[in-house]
Amino acid sequence: MPRRVGANVMTEETWPPRRAGRRGPDVRCAPRAVAAAPGASGARAGGDRGPAGRVPGGLAAGTVASAAPSTAELRVEVALRHGDTAVVAVAGEIDLHTADTLRARLVELHGAGTRRLVADFTAVPFCDAAGLGALVAAHNQVSATGGEIALAGVRPAQLRLLRITGLDRLFAVHADVPDALADHDSPSTSR
Repeated sequence: MPRRVGANVMTEETWPPRRAGRRGPDVRCAPRAVAAAPGASGARAGGDRGPAGRVPGGLAAGTVASAAPSTAELRVEVALRHGDTAVVAVAGEIDLHTADTLRARLVELHGAGTRRLVADFTAVPFCDAAGLGALVAAHNQVSATGGEIALAGVRPAQLRLLRITGLDRLFAVHADVPDALADHDSPSTSR
């Protein structure tokens, strides 16, 4: 029997029967409507209003819904200098949108002459894989020129990720900033 072109592709006619209780592909969850800010008129750029300018989900045509709040920014600032060590206060969520800021700032601070950086994660509520990648990239750049990065104030969930990924062996992880500074100043450390 000759095969038709595309015969190996599953089509609606060749799908196996569904189990009872499962939704079919034609049932889709409708996107949630986004509430407009108080006082917003809902007018589009062209000035006309009405249902014709709306797309399913309640957004005006041309409007993009953002999953992250617009105030999501990462602050990376030097909080304290102690000899050749700079304590870097990191505040905000570290994710795909902010990870490069962390990497660039840590590398920049090391390039300005600071040999050891202690990243204080006390004010970091969230750090995903992109954040871990940024830390590794910063570590690679900093350690290539004789520097080091230590972490302090890491939350339990973040510490668990560091342990799972083995990054707790790459970075010195301390309970808090004073512990990180004391560890560096102790005569028993071989740095």
